[in-house]
Amino acid sequence: MRQPVVYIMASARNGTLYTGVTANLPRRAHEHREGLMKGFTARYDCKLLVWYEAYETIIEAIAREKQIKAGSRSRKLALIERLNPDWRDLYPDLA
Repeated sequence: MRQPVVYIMASARNGTLYTGVTANLPRRAHEHREGLMKGFTARYDCKLLVWYEAYETIIEAIAREKQIKAGSRSRKLALIERLNPDWRDLYPDLA
């Protein structure tokens, strides 16, 4: 899957959330899971890929990422709950 994607990583169900954007979701999710991305996700143990949305262009994906980051935590939780109510780790589905 090489296309612009906005994604949310979580530490656990209803845990700490991280929103990011990438053009290579399998690689980026792997980096988060293995602690290769130093910073927020490593510090807060955000290793579960719980939500993502694909876009045609990176410009669209970045705009959506900014919109999500500017929103409330409850809106982020609603995004996840609507498409992934069990908070299943979506990473295995990428391969």
